[in-house]
Amino acid sequence: MMCPVKETTILNFTEPSPEFSWNAIDDRIMGGESRSQPEYRTGIGLRFSGVVSLANKGGFASIRSATGAFDLSPFSGLIIRVRGDGREYKLSLRTDLFFDGISYQTSFATTKDHWEEIRLPFAAFAPTHHGVRLSTVAPLEKAAVKSFGFFIADRQAGPFQLDIAWIKGAS
Repeated sequence: MMCPVKETTILNFTEPSPEFSWNAIDDRIMGGESRSQPEYRTGIGLRFSGVVSLANKGGFASIRSATGAFDLSPFSGLIIRVRGDGREYKLSLRTDLFFDGISYQTSFATTKDHWEEIRLPFAAFAPTHHGVRLSTVAPLEKAAVKSFGFFIADRQAGPFQLDIAWIKGAS
């Protein structure tokens, strides 16, 4: 007999909370020209949108949550409910408070204009720094997650839009 998958909501963007804020961190920090913005949209959730530019060695846009304390140890992975534009994105988890520290990332593809629930096992999250995969860093410490982030870095210039309804933990 199979055990049912247990899901617990970690972040629900359909009901925005004033104390939970997100900020854009784009390639402009290194001279690029990409621009993004996080915004809450009534009836949708968190919208991550903007334009990726490859000018000046750029090519990425991202948003990051405010720092918190997220114990994800009861879960084997995350489920995200998103509506994308057909492009590939990354979900990022951070376990430190450094602005420029290590992030644990995994990629996911979206279907244009279609809400979908995407399962992301923690085993798929790899430690990275500036987009480079690190082989000498310990695996994700699930009990120590401090922030979440969404990235687009698919080396395709142009507009993008990703709507996020919620993030759940799944066991």
